[in-house]
Amino acid sequence: MNLPAGKPGGKPEEPTGRLPATGELPAPDRLPATGQLPATGRGVLVSGASRGLGRAVCHAFAAQGDRVAVHYGSRSDDARRTLESLPGTGHVLIGGDLSDPAEVARVADEAAEGLGGIDVLVNNAAVNAAHPLPTTGYEEWTAAWQHHLSVNLMATALLSHRAAHGMITRAVFGRIVNIGSRGAFRGEPDHPAYGATKAAVHALGQSLAVSLAPYGIGVASVAPGFFETERVASRLSGEEGEKIRTQSPFGRVASADEVAEAVRWLASPGAEWSSGAVLDLNGASYLR
Repeated sequence: MNLPAGKPGGKPEEPTGRLPATGELPAPDRLPATGQLPATGRGVLVSGASRGLGRAVCHAFAAQGDRVAVHYGSRSDDARRTLESLPGTGHVLIGGDLSDPAEVARVADEAAEGLGGIDVLVNNAAVNAAHPLPTTGYEEWTAAWQHHLSVNLMATALLSHRAAHGMITRAVFGRIVNIGSRGAFRGEPDHPAYGATKAAVHALGQSLAVSLAPYGIGVASVAPGFFETERVASRLSGEEGEKIRTQSPFGRVASADEVAEAVRWLASPGAEWSSGAVLDLNGASYLR
């Protein structure tokens, strides 16, 4: 589903970068013209953008004049509120189940069509359900791993493939920013599939950074520590909240806006040399 924001004058008349489901990448002679990624007016797809960090990322890009595709999995009402709160014009709303590869392709294609091409992809969608090994049965354990792999890792890889193909076909500079996690480094005993898939997302980003640099596409990841969103608000009250805040010597957790600002910078023209980086954003709560 691709719904316009209801604001006039948003969609530019330019190629969408939509590609067939199969086909090889064009050769590196399809490099962009001399120049760099524009600082504004770009098409930005943010996956998992109905609320929380995804919403903050959408606002960060829209506030600087980019057009944003707000993706959601099931929270359509929240996603529409995100869409309606964005400044500027040309934003679109796209729903889709990213655990299904066919849906991933449709989401990317509809975003490219609605935005006039994807210039920036932010892979934010993720699942994070508890499944500690000692108390989790085999079938539940298997299902948890399959679900985390399909959404956290496979959807990131498939959206990146679709978006990068479009950038290369249109011969434009581009950026891919992946949302990883501090848990990829320090371990997640109650959420092992989350920690493992986020580590894989970091590794995927570094592989793609090398692969896509000849096409003028930068790829980087952020690895946030604990940050405040609606989903974790209950954990930040009482004794548990105090323990979480003391993980950082600053005595607090991050805001979603702080993480979103780092994402926005990694997608900026001046951040090309950060391609391949995994940026720690944890308030010195975990050093490596």
